[in-house]
Amino acid sequence: MKRLLEIEFIKLWNNKISRVIIYAYFTLICSLALIAAIKFDIGPIKFHLAEQGIFNFPYIWHLNTFFGALFKVFLAIIIVSMTANEYSYKTIKQNLIDGLSKKEFILSKVYMSGLFALISTIFIFTISLILGLVYSDYNELGIIFSDLSFILAYFVKLFTFFSFCLFAGVLVKKSAYALGFIVIWQMFEGFVKGMIQWKLFDGETTDTIMGFFPLNSMWNLLKEPFSRFEAVQTVAQQIGEELKLDYYTSIGDFSIAIFWAIAFIYLSYFILKKRDL
Repeated sequence: MKRLLEIEFIKLWNNKISRVIIYAYFTLICSLALIAAIKFDIGPIKFHLAEQGIFNFPYIWHLNTFFGALFKVFLAIIIVSMTANEYSYKTIKQNLIDGLSKKEFILSKVYMSGLFALISTIFIFTISLILGLVYSDYNELGIIFSDLSFILAYFVKLFTFFSFCLFAGVLVKKSAYALGFIVIWQMFEGFVKGMIQWKLFDGETTDTIMGFFPLNSMWNLLKEPFSRFEAVQTVAQQIGEELKLDYYTSIGDFSIAIFWAIAFIYLSYFILKKRDL
């Protein structure tokens, strides 16, 4: 593993654009902390977002992982590029000539994807912990370290998505086309969802069916956190609505996403193994 990661790291670090994207990604993750600085006074109205409870434990684990996952597209660009560029620059053929097997080639990309997901997870955990310790109204250890399943869901979501990006890069071989393939697949799943709900089933049944599709299964790992706001709950109660939603990731959600991660990795290897380079 170490040798394969070293090979990928050298390729990555020698690519200036990849370095810029990585810096931009972690800068955006850090920008979550800037939310705490949102503060304004309008006459008698004084508003400080950090005092609204959004950084309270354990809610902060849900909020920050949800927002952090939105930035995964930056690392996705790197995953797609470092895979597709192997074809464009003929480095894949040179790697194979130098003794790297096709299995090791795919594993090197998988290890790098896993490392990206792990570092990002550690980073989002650290940022969330610091913000929570500074702004949370609850500092008991039992509360602080509850709901850490959102951190696990964040890691699985990123790794599964990066595996999808690896598959797209191997399948299409061109960075721009591979990214286009990902966008088109997202549109395809949206189209299928609309047709199923329009012609066949109600919304709940449709959501259950779509949960088996790759991108929707990743989305289900981290559901929206906004309806958990006390302000949203209060407004809902005032208009006679009661929001009782399940925000937690089920074993089934994890299983489907992990299945797709394994499937994308295997398909990437299968395509590479059968392809004449």
